[in-house]
Order: sequence, then C-alpha cells, then structure tokens
Amino acid sequence: MTQSLLFALLFHAAGALCASVCYTPQKKILGWSWQTFWIVQAFFCWFLIPIVVALFTIPEIRAVLSEAPRSIMWGTFLMGAIYGIGGTTFAIAIRYIGYSLTYAIAVGLSAVLGTLIPPLVHGTFPTLFEKAGFHWIIFGIVAGVLGISACGIAGFMKERDSQIISPEMAPSAAKGLLLSIIAGFCSAVYGLAMDYAKPLTLIAQDHGAGQYGGNIIYIFTNTGAFVSAAAYSLYLHRKHGTFSELFRFSRPDLSRQSLNLFFGFATGLLWYSQFFFYNLGHSRMKNYEFISWAFHMIMLVLFSKVLGILLKEWSHCAFKTKKVIYGGIGLLIVAILFLTYGSAMG
Repeated sequence: MTQSLLFALLFHAAGALCASVCYTPQKKILGWSWQTFWIVQAFFCWFLIPIVVALFTIPEIRAVLSEAPRSIMWGTFLMGAIYGIGGTTFAIAIRYIGYSLTYAIAVGLSAVLGTLIPPLVHGTFPTLFEKAGFHWIIFGIVAGVLGISACGIAGFMKERDSQIISPEMAPSAAKGLLLSIIAGFCSAVYGLAMDYAKPLTLIAQDHGAGQYGGNIIYIFTNTGAFVSAAAYSLYLHRKHGTFSELFRFSRPDLSRQSLNLFFGFATGLLWYSQFFFYNLGHSRMKNYEFISWAFHMIMLVLFSKVLGILLKEWSHCAFKTKKVIYGGIGLLIVAILFLTYGSAMG
C-alpha cells in the first residue's frame, strides 16, 4: 500500500467518524422544535463554517472566485440545494419507517449512485474494467451495499425488539420508503457535485491551495444545501408558530439558549468536518478517486454501528438480531478491504 493511499484511508476514516457522531449533540437540545435545531445546525455546517475554512485555507481566494467559471459555480450550488432536499427528506422518512431502514436505503443508494454515475457520465466506465484491481472495487461496492442493507435490517429488528415500531406505522411505510429513495438519490448528488466542480479545485490549487483546494467547492455545495434546508425549516416555523424559539434571549432563557446554540454549533462542526477530511482523502485516491464516496458511506455506516455496540445499544436485542448486525459489520469490513486492495492494485 502506498503512503498516499494509506493517508487517504485515514482521512476518509476520520471524516466518516465525524459523520457517524455528528447528530449526538442533538440529544442535549431542550426547548427547541426540530425546525429550530435544523436551521441552526444548517447555518453553521452549510453556511458559516465552509466560508470561514475556505478563507483560511485558500490563498488569493478573490482571484480564485474571479477566475472560476460562473456556470460551474451555479451548477455546484444547485447540486448542493438538491443535496439539502435529500437531507430534509431523510429526516422526514425517519418518522415513517424509523432511523435504521431510512439509513440503509438512503445511504445504500447514495453509495452506489454517487460512485458509479461520475465515470458513466464521463464515458470512462467501460475502460475501468481494463484497470488493475477494478474487479476488487466492484466486489467491494457489492459487499458494501449488502453490509449496509444487513445493518438496516438489523436496525429494524432492533426497533421491533424494543417495541419502538408500532402497527400504526405500517400504513405510512410506503411513504417512508419513497422518501428514503428520494433522499438516497439527492444525497448521491453531493458526490457528483465534487466531481463536477473539480475545475474549481484546480484553480484553487494553481493559487497555492494545495491539498485544501477542494474547500472552495463547499462554498457552493453547502450554501445551496443551506438554502433548501432553511426554506423548509422556515416553512415549518410559520406553520407551527415557533419563530420565537430562535430569539429567546431574556435572562430566564439565556443559559438554555446558549447551550442549545453551542450544541447546534457542535453538530454543524462535526458534520462539516466529515467533508473537510473527505476532501483530504479524495485528493489522494489517484486512479480510483471516484470510489471516495463509497469509502465514505461504507465507513460511516460501519463506525455508527460499531459505536452503537460499544455503547451497548444492542445489548437488549434478540440473538437473531445480533447475528444480523454482526454479519452486516463483517460485510462492511470485507468491503473496505476489497476497496483498499483494488485501489492499491490500481
């Protein structure tokens, strides 16, 4: 394994770990509706932090923006807005079919589509079969999708063991499945945006950004995601009359409001960090750069399930459920090994 690939894997792992725990601070939120939390964390991770990081890591950023093709900037922004719709539909789907099934369907679709569509669009997919190690890449993607699916099924079984899933949820299952599929397609668009906006990265690197050149992309993808996420959040605020939650700064509420803002910031920082590290890993993947999205998605699911086991979230489950989750984790590990071996050969 080359040093470049080793660092790529480590950066992808760091990004996936951040993604797997990014919504943990949400459990500490008190006195806020979902739409208040959503717009606050979106402001940090999809608007403020990407701009601040780009300003600090990209030299001559004004020159970079002036040279960047307007069509690519707007196209990347629109792709980001679609990704934001995916994040919102993901959150809604959870209400109908639970977190685990939503996660399995959306992430599984995103991993496959976000990985395979760029080479299909560029017309390079047939030539990939001529590259050394590509068959191991295919095996890895298949194992990853099977592993994600097994983890989703295990999660559904876990919720059933805990009697979280009630018979009343069944009529809404079709709606939840549809929303999960939409979330998967929209999430995959983020991976496509990274490929589409590569000229922006190259311009930034020409101005001395080096390995941080990809941070210029997040100015457009993430602000696009913020616009669509904020639009839905503001709609819910108007519908439920919850605007006041954003402006509780009187003395009795100040301490709680400050804590909520801090946890919203922590969520946004963790979420953004996954893509900060993703870019550092992506830029080191060389010939198999396009499989970065699969690496990210598979590691994300793997870490989230392993952390759940370490935190004893599965301790109450039936033996059959535990077998399925351990089998899913095993498949995810096999997938990472196959993808790594294929990348090393390539």
